[in-house]
Amino acid sequence: MGRLFGTDGVRGLANGDLTADLALHLGEAAARVLVGGTAPGRRPLAVVGRDTRISGQFLEHAVVAGLASAGVDVLRLRVVPTPGVAYLTDRLQADLGVVISASHNPMPDNGIKLLGRGGHKLDDAVEAAIEEAMDTPVALPTGADVGRVTPYASTVADYSAHLVESLDGLRLDGLTVVLDCAHGAAHEVGPRALAAAGATVIPIGDRPDGLNINSGCGSTDLRALRQAVLEHGADAGFAVDGDADRCLAVDHTGLTVDGDQLLALLAVALKDRGRLHEDTLVVTVMSNLGLHHAMRDAGIRVQQTAVGDRYVLEAMRSGGWSIGGEQSGHVILGDHATTGDGLLTALQVMARMKRTGRSLRELAEPVVRLPQVLVNVPGVDRGRTDDEVLLAAVAAAEEALGDSGRVLLRASGTEPLVRVMVEAPTQPEAQRVADGLADVVRERLAL
Repeated sequence: MGRLFGTDGVRGLANGDLTADLALHLGEAAARVLVGGTAPGRRPLAVVGRDTRISGQFLEHAVVAGLASAGVDVLRLRVVPTPGVAYLTDRLQADLGVVISASHNPMPDNGIKLLGRGGHKLDDAVEAAIEEAMDTPVALPTGADVGRVTPYASTVADYSAHLVESLDGLRLDGLTVVLDCAHGAAHEVGPRALAAAGATVIPIGDRPDGLNINSGCGSTDLRALRQAVLEHGADAGFAVDGDADRCLAVDHTGLTVDGDQLLALLAVALKDRGRLHEDTLVVTVMSNLGLHHAMRDAGIRVQQTAVGDRYVLEAMRSGGWSIGGEQSGHVILGDHATTGDGLLTALQVMARMKRTGRSLRELAEPVVRLPQVLVNVPGVDRGRTDDEVLLAAVAAAEEALGDSGRVLLRASGTEPLVRVMVEAPTQPEAQRVADGLADVVRERLAL
């Protein structure tokens, strides 16, 4: 078997790459690898949740069958956001959690994410062990040793209560917001949690039919959100994706507030309350330089990681840091969650608005985004980005830009391609520098 797990679980075309048979064997293998050390007299336990894709129904049953066949009891959470599964994995002291979702991908795709005890994502070594187990058949339990499967009745209530509790008793009365649920996993719990916190909620994208997830809505398409905010005169609007682990926003004027701006305002909020550990924010190398400037001015240190929320999580856990995330809207608030949580992000942004009496536009203003240009250069040797001439060209470009811009070279992990990213004070300047460096990449790294 080739590498099965990607950067965020197993993902592919449902019933094409990702079949019921694969899901069943993945569930059975995951049970064998992740279940161990169960206390005497306690049966191993897994929780399984999904988003609203129609393919999630058969994939859920297949995964559950695999887990139960390996002797694991299963609580079916049914439709719930990814961070809700992570929370309930921890709260219910489950040995593992499973999320069936392809996040922001189009409806035909689906995926399977596995979580270990405490609701944490798995590291590469554990994923490799699960893949190996799939290739190693063993005798399965029989009789009374097979797993039991039970629906969990209070999924939405429990997760909603957890979200509201993150506000430490603060009420959001007086705030009117639009929430775009992407016709996905947040369609029920999202409006419920925000309303329980006191906000007036105008939900859109809250009528899933199994086919319309992420279609012209949610964090991948903010047009419907922007229109609804302006139409209703709302204070702000928030959009999550299909599994609600990311969030983007628009202010009362309809302007987009991206992940960098949300991270910045939440980091400042934590610092003001004395809850920002070591005054540090964790972001990936793709975060805009404007974020770095804003954090410098606020007295907050920025710790950078490779691209991917799993690397942000690893850094946060190793450093004990409070907050991290990505420009795409993955915001991880370590005091309340083990993964990105779009609804938690929305609630905490609203809390900052409530505590300060300032609009979302005012709170987002310190991050002045620099124009960013990304040029992909295919057909090159991605293993030779340490070429001396190329590095000299990069250094010259960085010196010319100074503190007003930056250059980043990234080799693709899977194909002969190098990405050149440049930020500069103006779009034409960023494009000029990026195009020039791309030419050097082609000349020096040609295959």
